[in-house]
Amino acid sequence: MTLTQLNYLITIAETKSLNKAAELLYVSQPSLTSAMKELEKELGITLFYRSGRGVTLTNDGTEFLLYAKQIYGQYESVLEKYGKGGTRRKKFGVSTQHYSFAVKAFVDMARESDLTKYEFALRETKTAEVISDVCTMRSEIGVLYLCDFNRSTMEKLLKSSGLEFHHLLNCQAYVYLSKRHPLAGEPSICFAQLESYPCLSFEQGDNSSFYFAEEILSTNEYAQMIKTNDRATMLNLMVGLDGYTLCSGIICEELNGNEFVTVPFRDDEQNPNSVMEIGYITRKNTIMSSLGERYINAMKRYLHIGG
Repeated sequence: MTLTQLNYLITIAETKSLNKAAELLYVSQPSLTSAMKELEKELGITLFYRSGRGVTLTNDGTEFLLYAKQIYGQYESVLEKYGKGGTRRKKFGVSTQHYSFAVKAFVDMARESDLTKYEFALRETKTAEVISDVCTMRSEIGVLYLCDFNRSTMEKLLKSSGLEFHHLLNCQAYVYLSKRHPLAGEPSICFAQLESYPCLSFEQGDNSSFYFAEEILSTNEYAQMIKTNDRATMLNLMVGLDGYTLCSGIICEELNGNEFVTVPFRDDEQNPNSVMEIGYITRKNTIMSSLGERYINAMKRYLHIGG
């Protein structure tokens, strides 16, 4: 098994076509097919189903692809750190819950980079997909939070996925709303004051959605609830419907504008506040790429974290 074979496999899986993969890799299709047959023979498994419509990974192929990405990704990271620069565009991806600071850090990192040399991806997505993206190495880094309510479930899931959580900071929850909202001028806001307004929440899907929620108090009964999967839409609903959401209180006016405010959430016995531990996840025992290090440093600068 060679690194070249692993690169061939990854490219075929991404393009779902031997012809397209051969073009991207600058090899002939017979050479590509031969390399894959040799790899299948060595592994003792079938990697692809081949048909007139292209190629599809088998179950064994899907499982092996994960290991291939890990091995080849580590090779690229080592090469980036210690090897001489080549001409191939390097890939770097971040998957994150809906945090404007995570986007701001990505912007700062990209501004310092030569975009002609990199293929960047930033994915604001569901919590489960953040975890899946980092597990499968679709993204190098994932950004999410832990709290007393979700910690046990999330830590078990991260462990089973071969991931580790890195602490950035702890913060209390805030109510995020438009400056024009009737409660915007309050020194703090309790749950009872919010009953007349729609609660806005990022959609997480059906499976374990309480534990994957990006907002605290996800198990509460809300008289008015609107789910969305887009941060810009949520901001529009804050303005148009006097909606609100519960968040970390860390907002970026440069990206979101200055028409929104955060007000401390005031808890009570039935609706306790919860410390939000914000951090990032990576695969265990992996070498961080230089872009990954720059992105994490950009987050720390924005969040005023030393070290």
